[in-house]
Amino acid sequence: MIHHQIRLAMRPDAPQDKVDEALGMLRRMGREIDAVAYWSVGRDVGGDFDYGAMFAMKDIDAYRAYMLAPLHRQVDEIGLPLVQRMVSHDLTDDEDPATGDLIRRIHAERFAADPALVALIEGLGSYDGSSAPGQDRS
Repeated sequence: MIHHQIRLAMRPDAPQDKVDEALGMLRRMGREIDAVAYWSVGRDVGGDFDYGAMFAMKDIDAYRAYMLAPLHRQVDEIGLPLVQRMVSHDLTDDEDPATGDLIRRIHAERFAADPALVALIEGLGSYDGSSAPGQDRS
């Protein structure tokens, strides 16, 4: 399994109705992207973030399908402008040592193919995690 988790601190001026819309879209991702085995979206407890989401995929092929799903990109477009800080991490129990490199490659290919997405990420106050654009985590 691969567990993809994000934690979000919203901009102080983010309208609550827009935040609620973005959270609803994250929930839609869990319900509608077939590659997702199970998911959770809600308040982030015990840290400096407001909300979080976790999506679990059974293998790297499902992870790729999740990352490249058109609905995922729609959520980025709606949600990222509301975010001040974000972290994105992946946890896997796959014993293949190449899995981490494959995850990083999927992110890198996604960013390379979508300059508008990179611009959204660069518009955040801070972004750290699995494969932020321009980060070399090898």
